[in-house]
Amino acid sequence: MNGLALTGGTPVRTRPWPAWPVWGEEEEAQLLDVLHSGVWGGYSPQVAKFERVFATTVGTQHCVSMANGTVTLVAALRALGVRPGIEVIVPTYTFFSTASAVVLAGGTPVFADMEPDTWNMDLGHAESLITSDTLVIVPVHFAGLPVDLDRLLPMAQRHGLKVLEDAAHALGSTWRGRQVGTFGALASFSFQAAKNVTGGEGGALVTDDDALCERVWSIGNLGRRRGGDWYVHDEPAANYRMTGWSAAVLNAQLGRLDDQVEARMAAGGYLREQLAGSGLVPAAWDARAERHAHHLLPLRYLPEEFGWLPVEQFARALVAEGVPVALGYPMPLNRQPAFGGRLGECPVADAVCASSLWLSQWMLLADRADLDDITEAVHKIRTHASSHSSTPMRS
Repeated sequence: MNGLALTGGTPVRTRPWPAWPVWGEEEEAQLLDVLHSGVWGGYSPQVAKFERVFATTVGTQHCVSMANGTVTLVAALRALGVRPGIEVIVPTYTFFSTASAVVLAGGTPVFADMEPDTWNMDLGHAESLITSDTLVIVPVHFAGLPVDLDRLLPMAQRHGLKVLEDAAHALGSTWRGRQVGTFGALASFSFQAAKNVTGGEGGALVTDDDALCERVWSIGNLGRRRGGDWYVHDEPAANYRMTGWSAAVLNAQLGRLDDQVEARMAAGGYLREQLAGSGLVPAAWDARAERHAHHLLPLRYLPEEFGWLPVEQFARALVAEGVPVALGYPMPLNRQPAFGGRLGECPVADAVCASSLWLSQWMLLADRADLDDITEAVHKIRTHASSHSSTPMRS
């Protein structure tokens, strides 16, 4: 069943949404600089420039750039001491890499359930999972909303845990006026194509710890020491370096960050108001996060408000009405085959995976007239589905 078949008539929206990625003359100029320099790889001056600017943007002493946000997590976990026999607590509702990086670093991921309102890690459940083998906890600031750092940091300190922030969604977010990425021993960022700031691919680790900075640099540079002999390697390690091409694009993209964060926040706040009572429940926005990057606007779908129309059919209907909504993760990570298929019970995440929808960050760069099309399409489908439902269609 698609939107036209369900509701009939013309779709609510036929105009295109804002293009993504956003780029212009600045990106072209930076890329040409790399091209003509002849230094295209990880030792490009554009990479060094990016690391300086990004550390300043986040508010840390150091930045080490890497090829993507998966290898940043692997390098960070190795630097923090993860090895076979070590457990790392991760949220079960997040992208695969948060947990796969633990395995790639030699450790064991332990999955914590999620909060139903914020969609972030349930810190009470996380604390119950701590054992004598637990070394690191990895909070994911999901969709850009910081984890409750007022609870997390004292909990980690009580148990002697190291904190690695997975801030892939949260560049530009703050907690009580302080930038996300400055709370843990290390913080990981991603610049993959869908991220709010993108280099096509890319990642970065930030820290204020001099020793950790040198350690992750070595792990990402084939076990070398910075300034040491090129052919001396202290440990088995890989080449995780960012290219000059990605750095060049990122140096231009960072100049757009503040304006885009403001636009996404305004859109996210407006849609929360407009969708109230619609049958779609947006993830909560904690007021202690004065700035919220809004990598996504996550939505819980209430099928009873749509005549028990299954969420998959609702999503197809909304897309047919011109609103490119996406279904969320199909299963929590504790049920992924790669991790054994059933590691612990996370009932909130199970329920959210069965009813989640996402609006992507680039849609939140639209103006209010565009955003009104979203709510109009939702109400159109709800009216039609409710009027045509005679018996519950439970999926």
